[in-house]
Amino acid sequence: MDRQGNKYTFLYASIMVIVVATVLAFVAEALNPIQKKNEEEAKMIDILKSVGIESTTTNVADKYEEYIGENVYILNFEGDRQEVSPQAAFNIDLAREVRKPLSERQYPVFECHLASGEVKYILPVRGKGLWGPIWGYVSLNEDKNTIFGATFDHKGETPGLGAEISTDAFQKQFKGKTIFEDGELVSVNVVKGGVPDDAPHGVDAISGGTITSQGLDAMLEDYFNGYEAFLKK
Repeated sequence: MDRQGNKYTFLYASIMVIVVATVLAFVAEALNPIQKKNEEEAKMIDILKSVGIESTTTNVADKYEEYIGENVYILNFEGDRQEVSPQAAFNIDLAREVRKPLSERQYPVFECHLASGEVKYILPVRGKGLWGPIWGYVSLNEDKNTIFGATFDHKGETPGLGAEISTDAFQKQFKGKTIFEDGELVSVNVVKGGVPDDAPHGVDAISGGTITSQGLDAMLEDYFNGYEAFLKK
């Protein structure tokens, strides 16, 4: 075959594409269990962080088992538990659920049992920031009203602006805030211009991160509405 001809060039390029695609597919398949394990560990770290329990990839599995274990379940919009395994509840894809109407979503709950005997209810939340999705975990005291802790993260918010939602300074504002007033759900508002420290339902928005702050505000209201029936029981 003429190596300078078009036929040879086409065949060579085709073979190389097939070989490279096969290798990449094999590598991706081989790495998939590792990637899934890393994602699960990162999720467990964030869940525990919302109740003030620090962990690393080396000990998060043990700590998760100690404080949460099998105490994971799914609710429907009416606040009733669904018949699924704890692992299935853990694996719920909020990126998919958030696209559904509130009444059709599945709502995971992680119950954390602290050494003190207290129970905290950890609720996952997900919404939209300026440049992409934002998400987090909000833990509530046994009164299902007072926030015990919160952690938030993002995919691509602007460093120094919207990305500040993932900082301890921003997240600590939520501790002690309440989401009900006289039995009515009011959520927690992220307020541009700031709020007094003793404001029961508000925190300071991020300076220069208006759209991300608004997205986080809407995310909390959206998901608290979804969990409302459960929280009132």
